[in-house]
Order: sequence, then C-alpha cells, then structure tokens
Amino acid sequence: MAIVTQTPLNPGDSPLVREALSSVVSRETSATQAATQAEDAPGGSESTWPRPSKCRVIAVANQKGGVGKTTTSVNIAAALSMNGQRVLVVDLDPQGNASTALATEHRGDVPDVYQVLVDDLPMADIVKQVPDMPGLYCAPATIDLAGAEIELVSLVAREARLRRAFSAYTAELDYIIIDCPPSLGLLTVNALVAADEVMIPIQCEYYALEGLGQLLRNVDLIKAHLNPTLRLSTIVLTMYDGRTRLASQVAEEVRAHFGETVLNTVIPRSVRLSEAPSYGQSVMTYDPGSSGAMAYMDAAREIAHHVVV
Repeated sequence: MAIVTQTPLNPGDSPLVREALSSVVSRETSATQAATQAEDAPGGSESTWPRPSKCRVIAVANQKGGVGKTTTSVNIAAALSMNGQRVLVVDLDPQGNASTALATEHRGDVPDVYQVLVDDLPMADIVKQVPDMPGLYCAPATIDLAGAEIELVSLVAREARLRRAFSAYTAELDYIIIDCPPSLGLLTVNALVAADEVMIPIQCEYYALEGLGQLLRNVDLIKAHLNPTLRLSTIVLTMYDGRTRLASQVAEEVRAHFGETVLNTVIPRSVRLSEAPSYGQSVMTYDPGSSGAMAYMDAAREIAHHVVV
C-alpha cells in the first residue's frame, strides 16, 4: 500500500483554513514570478535613482488610525535606501511600531525622540543604523513619548522643537521620513512644522476621507503661521482590494479631488505587509517579490523622481 505524506498542519487547521492559506501562497508566488520577469525585462529595473538637491523632510500623517502610516513610512524609506538614498526614519508614534519594523531597540531606557523634544538631547545621540540596511537610519520612539504631548505644552517654542533638532543634526541625508501618531496633537504639529512635505496615506475603504478635511485645515494653518514652505506633496492609496467595487470608487474619488498629488501606484492588501514587522523587517527585505513590496518599490520610485517645486 502506498504511503501518502502530507505537510504537517497546525492544530485546529480546517479545510477552509488550508484552502485560504493555499490561495495566499499562490497569489504571493505569482507576484514573485512577476517580479522576476520584470527584472529580466529590458528596462525593468533602474540602477540609480536621482538624489534630491537638498534633504527632503516628509511627514507621513493622517489622524485616522489603521490607514498604513507606519507601513508606508518604513517601506518607502527601505525602498529609497535600497536604491542609493540616505534615509532617516523618525518614529514619532509612542507605540514605536516603526522602530519595531526597523529592528531598532526602543525599550523604556533607550534614548529616544522624547528626550530630543523635551530634554534637548541632540538627534545624533539617538539615531541608530538599521541592521543590514546601509543608508537607512532610525530615531526610535519609546512609550515615554506618550507623555510628551502634555510636557510640551509648557515649553518655549513647543511647536518647533523637532525642527530645531533637525537643524542641529549635521548628518548628510537625502530624506527624513517622520512617522506621525494617529492624532492632530503637538507631536503631529511638530512633525508638520519640521517638514517640507506632507504625505497622506488614504485607505481604500468606506470612511476613507473621514476627517481628512480637518488634517488639511491644520496643514493650511501651519503653513500660514509656522511653516510657509509646507506643502501637500503626496497621497498614497493603501489597502487596495481590486476585487471590490468600493476600492476602485474610493480611488477614483480621491484622484478626482487631488489630481496629480495622488501616486499612480496603489498599495494592495498583502499578507506579507502584515507579517514583516514581526520579524523586525520591512517587507522590502522580508519578501522582496511580494505584491506589497513591489508596490512600495514603485511608489518610492515615483517619489524619488518627483521634482519638488
């Protein structure tokens, strides 16, 4: 009698679970094959991306949670660094998810952005090289940052503390990407005052534009009173599910309203995007051939080639 061997299953796996996992693997495998074909095709990849004439400081902001701010910050930064750019990710979210995804230590006793904002610690004292990623750096956030909103209130020039820290930081960089918390408090205000550009990730789902008007009003207020060079440069459509009519409707509505500010590339839903941070990696190194990694690579290419006026 023939012996049939099967792949061991986790306890509790049902036929439905197996079918779902099989579907996911096949989709990601197809994406990997597509990536290989793209690389083999003439002109499928570029050897170098243009460096900006001066460091571009980009705040990734949206007060709505769960829209992909951290995922976008980390993977755009990783993609840029993989193509010759020198990039610093500033984790301004007390949850520290960007620090986790970049394998940067952020325990409570580690010097972090909190000390930079509240205690005037030099930025150079907290910035760490991301492991195995030349040209990519991270300024971590710890849970202490949660108290910064209150402590900043009584400080002089509270809205410009981060900008002052950047101006004293002399490292040669092409990009600084600031991962903002899901709020419009003083941390986000500090990011917008310090930045030249705002990047807004918008989820391709119902309520996607909910609250966006308030963010744009805040950007206008900060531009008028605190940072006249600030501009909305980029909108990224995230969590796109091509199987649903809703996703395409949201994408059409956003493009109709914001025009060329919206990247041509949309970021799909991808299992690999969710898995990568648990391994202390961006999806760019965790699974470079996945649909999420390829989409973020294309998005980063658009940003790198975008001429800022």
